[in-house]
Amino acid sequence: MMLERNLDGIYFRIKRDDKWMNLCFTDLTEEEREKVLKDKSQDFVLQLALAMAKRLREVGDQLGLQCK
Repeated sequence: MMLERNLDGIYFRIKRDDKWMNLCFTDLTEEEREKVLKDKSQDFVLQLALAMAKRLREVGDQLGLQCK
């Protein structure tokens, strides 16, 4: 099981091991991400992408990260 980091603040209600949990999008498995997105509108996915880009930029700025 991967470590839950709660990085993005965009939560989804997911059932794991017969328990319902509120997990950040980045803490979902790839299968869970696909499942929550499959019925979402194009606008929802666009807003999610914009929010994730903003958060990624914030994390990079806070940690001084840069890919070369």
